[in-house]
Amino acid sequence: MRDIESIEARQEGQGFQFPGEFEITAMGNASVDLQARVPQILEGIGLHVLHETVKQRQSREGNFLSVTVSFRCDTREQYDAAHAALRADPDIRYTL
Repeated sequence: MRDIESIEARQEGQGFQFPGEFEITAMGNASVDLQARVPQILEGIGLHVLHETVKQRQSREGNFLSVTVSFRCDTREQYDAAHAALRADPDIRYTL
């Protein structure tokens, strides 16, 4: 098995390229204002959120909400921090 740090894109332009714009989706309770909270959390850790990209989708039963937003980050560490910050929120169950 190869060390994850040694893995590179097979072709130029594939895989994560930093700095860049990335999309993240957070899924959680529909009873809270995730559409406002997700961008606030990302901005709170210093990321530039592209507010015009915020989209939301409610689950079939209406109990859950997914919020998708694009943001800019310079490093893989910032990208990982975005997922960690969202997952730390008690009303967010998953991120993609």
